Amino acid sequence: MARELSIGEVARASGLRPSALRYYESAGLLPVPPRRSRQRRYSAEIFGRIELVRLALAAGFTVGETRAFLSGFAADTPPAARWRALAARKLEEVNALMERAQRMKALLETSFRCRCPSLADCERYLTARCQGAACSRPGARSRRASST
Repeated sequence: MARELSIGEVARASGLRPSALRYYESAGLLPVPPRRSRQRRYSAEIFGRIELVRLALAAGFTVGETRAFLSGFAADTPPAARWRALAARKLEEVNALMERAQRMKALLETSFRCRCPSLADCERYLTARCQGAACSRPGARSRRASST
C-alpha cells in the first residue's frame, strides 16, 4: 500500500498552506481525499493536481475557469483540447487588458506633463480639448452637442 500523506506533509512539500489546500478542495480544484480518523489522507498523485492548478492560476485563469479545465469537460477530452478552449477566451481578455495598459501608460507618459498654474486652468484646458472631439467620458460628446 502506498504511503498516505497528511495535509501538513502535502502543504510543506508543495509550499502551500493547509488552508489553501482546504480551499482548493472546497472550490473543486482538488479531489476530496479519503479520511482516516477524521484527517485528510493524500496519495502522492495530489502533487500533479496541485501543479496543474498552479499552472492554470499562473496563466491567469480564475478558480472557476480552472475548475472548468479540470472537471468541466467530458472525461475523454484531452488536456490540450481543454487548454485550447479556455486559452482562446483568456487570450481575448489578456489582449484587452494589454490594450488598456498601453493606454494607461501613454496617459502617464504624456498627459501629466501639465503646466497649468491652477486646477481651474487644467479643467478649462481639458474641456476645450474635448469640444468637438471624442471625449474619454461616455456620452460626453452627445451632452455637449445638445447644449450648444
